[in-house]
Order: sequence, then C-alpha cells, then structure tokens
Amino acid sequence: MPGSNLGSSATTTRILVKVTCMTILLSTSVAISLVGSLDSWTVPTSNWSFVILCFCFVLTFIILIIESLALQYCFSFSWGDFLLCHACYLALFCLFVSIIYPTTYVQFLFYSPSWDHAIAATVFCFISTMAYATEAIWILGWPQTGDFTGYIGSLPFLLKMLETLVACVILPFISNPSLYMDHPLLVSCVAVHSICFFLGIVTILLNLADCENRLPISSSVFHLVLSLLSVLLYIGALVLWPLYQFDQKFGGQPERLRDVSCQHRLTNYLCIWDQRLAVAILTAINLLIYVADLVYWARQVSVGTEDQPGDS
Repeated sequence: MPGSNLGSSATTTRILVKVTCMTILLSTSVAISLVGSLDSWTVPTSNWSFVILCFCFVLTFIILIIESLALQYCFSFSWGDFLLCHACYLALFCLFVSIIYPTTYVQFLFYSPSWDHAIAATVFCFISTMAYATEAIWILGWPQTGDFTGYIGSLPFLLKMLETLVACVILPFISNPSLYMDHPLLVSCVAVHSICFFLGIVTILLNLADCENRLPISSSVFHLVLSLLSVLLYIGALVLWPLYQFDQKFGGQPERLRDVSCQHRLTNYLCIWDQRLAVAILTAINLLIYVADLVYWARQVSVGTEDQPGDS
C-alpha cells in the first residue's frame, strides 16, 4: 500500500510538471512573439530578453518531450536534480526579464501599440516565472524515490546559482561593445565575467552528473581552488572597471551629466553611464557571493584536514 501511494503520488507530480511545461511553452511563445514584433534590436537588454525567452522555450520543450517519452531513465545523472535545477534557474531568468525588460525598455516608450505589446510581453514573462516556480515547488514535493542526490538545495548550489545568475544579469550590459572596446583592460573585465560564468556552469554540471569523485583531487579542494580563482579575478575586475570607466585620469567619465547619451531622456535605452554603473554594482555584488563561497569551501577543507589522523 505505501509503495502504491508513493508511485501514484510520483505519477501525479509528473503529470503536473507536464501541465506546467505546456503552460510555460504557451506563455513564453506569446512573449517571444511580442518581443520579436517590436523594433528594439538596437537595445542590448531587449535582445538578451529575447534570447533568454527563446532558451527557456527550447529547453522546456526538450524536457516535455523527454518526460512524455519516458527517456529520463536513459540518463546516468539524477533527473530529479536536473528538473529542479532547470525550474529554479529558468524561474529566476524569467523573473530577471520581467524586471529588466520594462525598466530598461518599456518605460522609455510612449503610449502606443508598441507599448501595449511590450507590457503584454512582460505580463506573459511573469506568468512563465510563476509557472516555473510552481514546477519547482511540485518537484520539491516529489516522493523520495532516488531521484535526488541532495546537491540541489544545498548551500554550495544556492551560492553557485546566485553567482551564475548575477553573471547573467551582467551579460546584457556588457554586450554593448562601446563600454569596453576602447581599452584592453576593460576587455579583460568582460573576459572575467565570461570565464567565471563558464566555470560556474561546469561546476554545477559536474555535480549533477556526479563526476566530482573522478577528479584527481578532493571535491572540497577543487571547489576551493575555483572559488579562490574567481575571487581574484573579480577583485581585478572590480578595481579596473570603475577605474577606467569613472576616473578622468584614465579616460573615464566621472559625472553622469557629462555623458551625451544621458542628456537625451527620450532615448529608448539606458544611457552608457548607467550601464557602466550597473556593471560596477553587479560586479561588487557577485564578488561578495564568491567570497562567501570561498569561506564555505575553506572551512570544508579545514575541517577535512583536521579530521585526518596526525602523523605518528
């Protein structure tokens, strides 16, 4: 009886996940159509919003096919962890679009059919956010049948998810080449964000695939080295970016009013100075998250060392 109840509950949850996926596909497809119909291809944040929505649609469509054909049993990694990771990440991505898209694009539009389309796109994007959040809640209530490894929901995963999420928020702003192409050190700052984001994604995938035990060093030391490298890179970016963007001695623009792009309020995008400031603030925020990650893994390595038997 308990086993049948467990199986019935798992089946119900999978059905609910499929229904949520179809709701997400509908809402994201409408949002993609609305965003794509607007003449906003010169606005970096609008382009990134379009890309994120397309990514959400494609990945959710693939997951729906896998669930419908019961192909998840063909994978060696934890499917439950992957589904929960997918729902959490894409909920945050859609929430990011729901906030960034209206604040960096919609607010600069006059009331017109384009304004109505942009507002509707924001609404459907928020619906996708709620659907992904609901899916994550349902998956968290999934009966413990071996679908989870315990990594999702742990502090290391939450920190890594925050790091990569903040990096995703930074990417639309640094997609404007005019922010950094005048100086190679600013280009290196962009490289830092890209490298750390890539390392974060690889780390999550290694954990989901349970491949960390195959590394030549212990898992704690591996994470400690990556965290230390990321902290050092971010410290460099946090110093160089404001120095060359806002210090007049290094060709920066210290005052917002002197930026020509900020003098025309009716432009339909954030001015260059605001984008530079956004990158600086987000870099500082991500550095704090990386420091917390570093402290966590330093403690793990320290505890692991103390637990080792002493030399005779």
